[in-house]
Amino acid sequence: MTAAASFDLLEVRNLGKEFIIGEERVLALKDASLTVRKGEFICLIGASGCGKSTLLRIVAGFETATSGSVTLRGKPVAGPGPDRGMVFQDYALFPWLTVRENIAFGPTERGLPKAEIKDKVESFIDVVGLRRFADAYPHQLSGGMKQRVAIGRVLANDAELVLMDEPFGALDAMTRERLQEELLDIWQRTHLTVIFVTHSIEEAITLADRVVVMAAGPGRIDRDERIALPRPRDVAAADFNAVRRELGAMLHSHHARKTA
Repeated sequence: MTAAASFDLLEVRNLGKEFIIGEERVLALKDASLTVRKGEFICLIGASGCGKSTLLRIVAGFETATSGSVTLRGKPVAGPGPDRGMVFQDYALFPWLTVRENIAFGPTERGLPKAEIKDKVESFIDVVGLRRFADAYPHQLSGGMKQRVAIGRVLANDAELVLMDEPFGALDAMTRERLQEELLDIWQRTHLTVIFVTHSIEEAITLADRVVVMAAGPGRIDRDERIALPRPRDVAAADFNAVRRELGAMLHSHHARKTA
């Protein structure tokens, strides 16, 4: 992504979200602000209950903010749309559809011409490396393959911003590492913009241009750290571990304040 091609794609301004649980009001987010440039890979980290997933769901249009605003390309986000795609930890695939049919679902629902749908689907089957499994059903796939289908489905729907809520959290360590590499490859080839929620500091440093640290009580953005390490990143390298120690110290201090 060249500097000339990059611009502020997403603007989150003074975002607040309040839930009513029984007779209690719970402030999940307060005054959260975040700017994401076109083509950036952003990771959100923080302890459970700090509002990471709530922020993601508001950006996706699945939740409505209590206060503040979210704009994409300068236009208010008022609900879900094909310009934003969500990838969940549990894949959310249609079990009765094949890989090819799952990836085709969004373009078909939007009424695109059949020839255009076919071209899109075949292209993104190759992008996510599932050509041999194009006619398989979700129950015939490994967890890693299912997550690749979920990514392909978002890409085929022309999403410009991909929102990922702990997508690799349920996978074993080797599969998770392989999918991190594949996701970075897809991101670099497609110039997507990604916001990725994770509990793993190592995963965040491996993937992100910027790591956004959230704190709870109520949920807020505490730090926004640019990761200047060259890619591919070596988790055993001294500079990688220096960043990991710094971010780990932030998270531990948040936890200590929360439980004090």
